[in-house]
Amino acid sequence: MASEKINALIEEVKALTVLELSELVHALEEEFGVSAAAMAAPAAGAAAAPVEEKTEFDVVLAGFDAAAKIKVIKAVREITGLGLAEAKGMVEGAPKTLKEAVSKDEAEELKKKLEEAGAKVELK
Repeated sequence: MASEKINALIEEVKALTVLELSELVHALEEEFGVSAAAMAAPAAGAAAAPVEEKTEFDVVLAGFDAAAKIKVIKAVREITGLGLAEAKGMVEGAPKTLKEAVSKDEAEELKKKLEEAGAKVELK
């Protein structure tokens, strides 16, 4: 159990306003040369496995500029090999995954091609 002195101090602190508590914290920091910042978590030990860089990506059509709809449909047809109706349906139904498990280089190339046509693309 805490002493009466500590309990009285706790009751006094509970009665303070937020502004007064802020002033108290700053005063304690200055008086004792400490910081009220949260302590950082200890570094992970050697047992932690290194994070592997992702090598396969899914190219997802997230959306498109309405003025560039035809260009986006053409780009989707070229990338996927779909017919006009299927490509149009895919574009209008965004977000849609266009390609799955492609290399980083291919994913970046496809993203660039689609964005140049007016599409909004995500790599997942």
